Amino acid sequence: KMNSTMSEEPDALSVVNQLRDLAADPLNRRAIVQDQGCLPGLILFLDHPNPPVVHSALLALRYLAECRANREKMKSELGMMLSLQNVIQKTTTPGETKLLASEVYDVLQSSSLSDTDNVNEMNYRRRKAQFFLGSTNKRAKTVVLHIDGLDDSVRTPLVSMRVLSMR
Repeated sequence: KMNSTMSEEPDALSVVNQLRDLAADPLNRRAIVQDQGCLPGLILFLDHPNPPVVHSALLALRYLAECRANREKMKSELGMMLSLQNVIQKTTTPGETKLLASEVYDVLQSSSLSDTDNVNEMNYRRRKAQFFLGSTNKRAKTVVLHIDGLDDSVRTPLVSMRVLSMR
């Protein structure tokens, strides 16, 4: 069997680049966000170990966020805001990628700041997220699952989302 990391990375990069190229066309943006797999897949790519994959996923998300009608759904998508914060706060993230992640985060964050309740809710969520991201949370654990035979680029994001949605 081939080394799995060698065969996965070009696949991840080509998949995310295709999504980025599709998202670059304003006519595709609504459909991409409404699709069951594209947005969760892009969110998963934000945690990818290969920096070009993360950067390309952020470019796709920035294109998608340019469509005002997408912002609420994007912001409420499981893991979106937390993954953006992770990219911003990770010390190994290149500066240009951090700026892009901050830009996407800010666009989505400001999408519904129409009244004081929303501002308070956003501040609460941000504080809550930072609690979990901080190094002071001693009970936080990282779990790595090795799933044999899961090497297809369509099923991988689906399985990942199922695992993330378990409590």
